[in-house]
Amino acid sequence: MADNRIMTEIAAQPECWRRAAGLAGRVRDALPSRGERVAVVGCGTSLFMAQAYAALRESAGHGETDAFAASEVPLARRYDRVLALTRSGTTTEVLDVLDRLGGGTPTTAITADPDTPVSKRADRVVALEFADEESVVQTRFATTQLALLRAHLGEDLTAAIADAEAAVADPLPPELLGVEQVTFLGRGWTVGIAQEAALKMREAACFWTEAYPAMEYRHGPISITGPGRAVWMFGELPDGLAGQVAATGGLLRAAGGDPLADLIRVQRLAVARAEAAGLDPERPRHLTRSVILDGAAEGPGA
Repeated sequence: MADNRIMTEIAAQPECWRRAAGLAGRVRDALPSRGERVAVVGCGTSLFMAQAYAALRESAGHGETDAFAASEVPLARRYDRVLALTRSGTTTEVLDVLDRLGGGTPTTAITADPDTPVSKRADRVVALEFADEESVVQTRFATTQLALLRAHLGEDLTAAIADAEAAVADPLPPELLGVEQVTFLGRGWTVGIAQEAALKMREAACFWTEAYPAMEYRHGPISITGPGRAVWMFGELPDGLAGQVAATGGLLRAAGGDPLADLIRVQRLAVARAEAAGLDPERPRHLTRSVILDGAAEGPGA
């Protein structure tokens, strides 16, 4: 059985989101203002949350927003603010970006632990200590930082939190417990959610997953779908896709409700698949809590 720690962290997400929504107004001056041109940077899970936020911010009309892996930030490009997402506050690539900006661009970091090196590098820090985790695999911190950013954009998270409560309590879809492969799909901001879902299954359960923008799935990746395999869509399903998946013989899941809440079901599925395979999702192979590129630690980082 998995350590109760990760399941406790997964189950805590509705309350963490509620606290994040309440915090958003108190930290608004540290977060990107409407009209700013913003780059959001992160690694691993934090990169996928950055992608989701960037799409949400632009679609809400708050300003041009780009998301980058911290190792790939085009530092010559001009931004009004750089927002760094890092649970650990120690990830080398994130710290390097902040160092290289050298005070020339306003920077904000969202982290779980304010007593880490990122607090000395960023101009402003938003600490979500209540969402910190002992687990190597990120669950509640990742979704809580995105909940905070959604609330900052003006979203009412009441329905999302209710959906999250259902996602924690509902039985897992039994048909997904035995499939051999899942392809996760999204559109707009949920492309980042699909990428994170795929990563969770690979990290925790060493399970074969892929992720794509939904409209790109038909341009090749659909070939992998067939009997015993599944497609999981976050958000509204594109016209015609259900019939095309059905024609492959694959299973389609396209649940309604908030896509971030649906990610909780994937987290739970990852733990269940890990247990079924005799793996420990609490200590996935080759991974540690943070990537520190001085030889001290290596892992997924965030």
